[in-house]
Amino acid sequence: MRAHVLAALGVLKVATADQMHRLMAPGHKDNKAFRNACLDLARHGIAVSEGSTRDGNKLWNLTPLGLDAATEVLGRPVGEMGGTARGAARSGAPHAMAVNETVIAITRTPATATRPVPRQQPAPMAPPPTTATEQAPAPGLVLEPQGMGWVGSWSTEVPLSLPTSRGSRAGVRADAVLQAREAGLPVLFVEVDNCTESADTLGAKFEKYLRYFRLKSKNPLGSESPVWRTQYPSTGREGHPPVVVVFNPGIRTGPQALKNRMNTVMELTRLVWSGSYHVAGGGSGAEERDGYYDYADAIPLLFTTLDRLQTSGPRTAVWWRCGHGQWETLTDALTNTADHDAWYARDEQRRRQREEAEQRRQQEWAAERERWAQKLLSFRS
Repeated sequence: MRAHVLAALGVLKVATADQMHRLMAPGHKDNKAFRNACLDLARHGIAVSEGSTRDGNKLWNLTPLGLDAATEVLGRPVGEMGGTARGAARSGAPHAMAVNETVIAITRTPATATRPVPRQQPAPMAPPPTTATEQAPAPGLVLEPQGMGWVGSWSTEVPLSLPTSRGSRAGVRADAVLQAREAGLPVLFVEVDNCTESADTLGAKFEKYLRYFRLKSKNPLGSESPVWRTQYPSTGREGHPPVVVVFNPGIRTGPQALKNRMNTVMELTRLVWSGSYHVAGGGSGAEERDGYYDYADAIPLLFTTLDRLQTSGPRTAVWWRCGHGQWETLTDALTNTADHDAWYARDEQRRRQREEAEQRRQQEWAAERERWAQKLLSFRS
């Protein structure tokens, strides 16, 4: 249980016992074991509580000693762990709580049955089992929609640095980064919006993302490659890595106000996600104006809401990609529509149609020649 707490706080930075319970072991009856583990770690100077959420739940975070312990549990280098979130709990950490709920809603750790186990030395955390038998829910529990990744798939408060004349600075700090290759998602950057800042401020973040994704570095052979590829794997798709905004309006923002906010952000960021149009048609009429969108310098920008993720899970049609115009599954939302491949497919179809039309004309001409030949023979006879 202490290892569960160390892993959760090593990733989330600051969290309640209830959030750690739902992220790490939802099959447990309640969060009492997590509360006891937090108290035990606090006695050893590994965890500390410096405040509570606005609804009164105690918040926990790691000490520097605890951060070192979490590196052992998660199997991560110290340099990838980030800070200890000292002082964040004193204000109730509303944004961190929304980020935690997003991580929980996307991960959806299976509620496996639990039983007492012998005390043993904590080992590095491993991904949850993937077989149907191992993921069977505990008796009496409702089977939840499948999630993506596990606690070790996540990083939070990730700085994406931009070079300056004085070294480098964090151009933008991603709220969370998910790497779940087994779910077809090598990397996904996540921004959580509590709808407390202006739409202009939110939209400006994605221009910083674009500047970061455009950064190039030279490898030892002298060729250039994107800087982000030194930290994350290729997405396997054209363009920059995807970024999703998880809107969490709470009771502050009604449905129409949320819709207006999403539309405003979409318009403010159009140059970031729309790609560039190229005319490629060489025919006449509609063909002459036909073309495709080049997404090589575009960010796939997705929207969703926290309540949608919590209700339906991340593998259903809860994702709205800017430019697509409908709610889709994540796979469909990440597919580049109207790109060069789509144009090529249309062009191939037009080519086949022209060939079929030409073949029909040739057959009609041959039939017409045959009829004239028959008439000539009958005339001569």
